[in-house]
Amino acid sequence: MTKQYKMNLNQKVTDYIDKASEEQIVVLETLRKLIHQTVENVSEEVKWNMPVFNNGKDFAYLRFAKNHITFGFYNIDKIQDPDNLLEGEGNTLKHIKIRSKNEIKPTILADWLKQITS
Repeated sequence: MTKQYKMNLNQKVTDYIDKASEEQIVVLETLRKLIHQTVENVSEEVKWNMPVFNNGKDFAYLRFAKNHITFGFYNIDKIQDPDNLLEGEGNTLKHIKIRSKNEIKPTILADWLKQITS
């Protein structure tokens, strides 16, 4: 059973999410909730014009574009991605693009969040 952590929401992040389309708001809030339910002591803030999540150290970010949500991860060397779902060429950041709520893979995403925050 997944532990339930307190959601420490930041109004600036809520304001950012509210600027997205209706369908994207559902995806963003679902991902936000998943982050808060998976990682202990999460704080969130808007940095570099996007929501960034940390627990003492930045570990993930969300960004919306016209046709997708980018869910990005720091500390990617800790992530096990046997299906090669992550995109990006960088050595420190990778991301996935999510176009609808149906594309969210909560088990995989929760595993990645645990890996990068442990």
